[in-house]
Amino acid sequence: MLEIAAIFITITALFAWFNYRFIKLPATIGVMFISLVTSVLLIASSHLGFDAITDWAEAWLGQINFNALLMDGMLSFLLFAGALHVDFHQLKRYRYSIGLLATAGVLISTVAIGSAAWWLFRTFHIGVPYLYCLVFGALISPTDPIAVLGIMRSAGAPEDMEIKIVGESLFNDGVAVVVFTMLLGAATATEALTVTHSAMLFLEEAGGGMLLGLVMGYVAYRLMKSIDQYQIEVLVTLALVLGGYTLATHLQVSGPISMVIAGLFIGNRGREYAMSDTTRRYVDGFWELIDEILNAVLFVLIGLELLLIPFEWSYLIVAGPVIGVILLTRLATIGLPIVVLSRWVHFRHGTTRVLTWGGLRGGISVALALGLPESDYRNTLVMVTYLIVLFSILVQGLTIGGVVQRVLAQGSDPS
Repeated sequence: MLEIAAIFITITALFAWFNYRFIKLPATIGVMFISLVTSVLLIASSHLGFDAITDWAEAWLGQINFNALLMDGMLSFLLFAGALHVDFHQLKRYRYSIGLLATAGVLISTVAIGSAAWWLFRTFHIGVPYLYCLVFGALISPTDPIAVLGIMRSAGAPEDMEIKIVGESLFNDGVAVVVFTMLLGAATATEALTVTHSAMLFLEEAGGGMLLGLVMGYVAYRLMKSIDQYQIEVLVTLALVLGGYTLATHLQVSGPISMVIAGLFIGNRGREYAMSDTTRRYVDGFWELIDEILNAVLFVLIGLELLLIPFEWSYLIVAGPVIGVILLTRLATIGLPIVVLSRWVHFRHGTTRVLTWGGLRGGISVALALGLPESDYRNTLVMVTYLIVLFSILVQGLTIGGVVQRVLAQGSDPS
C-alpha cells in the first residue's frame, strides 16, 4: 500500500508541475487533463503492440478501490476543509435557496434524470431497469463540492454567487448519498422503498449526521478554547475529521453531512472565539494544503480511471442527451426557487446562468458509480457517468470563468 501511495503522489506532483510550468490550466482541471491524455496514450500504445506499460498501469490501478478511497477516506478531509472557510452568516442569508437546492433539487433531479436515462436506454436498446436508472439519477445529481470549490474561486465569482453554489454543493452530496443508498437498496431488493421507511432512513442519516457534526464540533471547539497552542489545536481538528467520520460510519449516520456541520462550526465560532491569530494562521494553512493536495490526487485518479472503464462508442450516444437533460433539469431546479424567493432575497443578475453552468459533477459521482454491485448494466452506468463527469469538469469547468465575467459585465440588477 505504501508503494502505491508513493507512486501515485509522485505522478501527481509531476503532473501538477507540468501543468503549472507549461499548460497553465486551473490546477485540478490541468492535472486531470494530463492524466486523461496519459490514459489515452497508454490505451493507444497497447493497440499498437506496446502493452507492457499499459498492463502494469492497469494492474497497479486495479489495486486502488476508488469508491473506498474517496467515500471512506478523502471525502471527510475535503468537505471539512471546504466548510472551514464558508461564512456562516452569508450561508444563513441564503439558507432557503440552498436548502431547496440541496433537498428538493436533488430529489427532482434524481427522478427527472433517471426517467430520461431510462427512456434513452430503451430507445438505444440498452437494457437497464427503471430502479437502476433512478440510482443513476441519484449518483449524477449532486454537484461536487470538491470540483466546485476551487473552480468557482479561481473563476472570480462574486461572494454571493459563490456562497450559494458552494453551500449547495457542501450539503447536496450528503443528501444524494442517502437517496442513492435507499434506491440502491430497493434495486437490489435489500431495502423496502416505501414513503415511511424512506423518510425515517433519511431523517436518521441526514438528521443524525447534522446532530453528530454539531456535537463533535462543539467538543473540539471547547478543547481548542481551553488552550493556546497551535500544534495541539491543529491536531484536534485532524482528530475531529478522522475520528468523527469513523464514528458517523459506525453510528450509520451521514458522515459527509457531519463533516460539513463540524467544519462550519470550527470555521466560524471556533475561528472567532477559540483561536489566536497564530492558531488561525496555522489551522488555515494546514487545511488549505490538505485540500490542494487531495484535490490534485483525486483529479489525477479520475483521469487515470479511464484505463479500467470498459469503453464503447455507443455510450456517447446516450451520454450526450443525458448531459442536456442534466443541464435543463438544473436550470429548472435553480430558476424556479430564484423566481419565488427573489421577492424576499436579492439575487445578482445572471445567478441562474452561473449556478446552472457551475453545477459540476465530479469524483463523488464516479465513486458512487464504481461502488455499484456487479450486474449486467453496471459497466453501462459507470461509463455514462464517467463521460458526464469528463464533460462537466473539462467543458463546464474551463468555461465557467467566462460565464461569470460576462454576468459581471452586464451589471448587478436582480434576476
